[in-house]
Amino acid sequence: MSFSRSVEIVAKEQLKNDIFKFAIQSEEMTKVALPGQFLEIRVNDDIEPFLRRAISIHKIEKQKNELEFIFQVRGKGTEILAQKQVGDKISVIGPLGKGSFQFENYKNIAIIGGGIGIFPLYELAKQAGKNANVNTYLGFRNKDFVVLEDEFSQVSNKLVLATDDGSYGKNGFAIDYLKEDCKNEKPDCIYACGPLPMLKAIRDFAAQNNILAQVSLEERMGCAIGICLGCAVKDRNSDGYKHVCKDGPVFDINDVEF
Repeated sequence: MSFSRSVEIVAKEQLKNDIFKFAIQSEEMTKVALPGQFLEIRVNDDIEPFLRRAISIHKIEKQKNELEFIFQVRGKGTEILAQKQVGDKISVIGPLGKGSFQFENYKNIAIIGGGIGIFPLYELAKQAGKNANVNTYLGFRNKDFVVLEDEFSQVSNKLVLATDDGSYGKNGFAIDYLKEDCKNEKPDCIYACGPLPMLKAIRDFAAQNNILAQVSLEERMGCAIGICLGCAVKDRNSDGYKHVCKDGPVFDINDVEF
């Protein structure tokens, strides 16, 4: 179930120069939101930009009726959104996404994210960690891009940070350290979100080692209800397509081509 509401921004934090974290308040949305879902946000009332911006839910605070989302400024829409202040109201549709992370039946999970792909993984780690062992692996370009270290450390049994140039945390790619840990104990399921080369490497590794994996895909969305077909991805099990907005954004990693 999703809602279209004008909601108030109740918190704003600038994590890095171009990365912002907002919290909005909506009892209806918060009550039904699930890890892996997203919001469609209208950044202003003008004609331009016409389309809403799809942004993943980062954190669900049910006691406070708040949802947090994080975004990086990458164009006119997100630039306008970044100028919003606490107390402003924005038009939001959500929570959206039929596909959310499925974790309830697993006791040992691995979470891996790269760059801005780490944002939708926090709520998964928080909720899964109540009943499961959670090992989290986060990769960044360099130390200037590292965010949310404290937050993920609080909800992970083990947290590994890796940077491409070794300027912070481990040197290299996050998947290398996931692979190393899997030699001792394979997780029940791997959860991933991030750049396509990382996702493809996770898919190959999971297949080679007979490990279940779920992936959250990030695609530019127009309508968010499966009409415009802008976020179509190839269905690996048929000649058809799935839509990230309507069928996802979370999929079994073997069900879609990316």
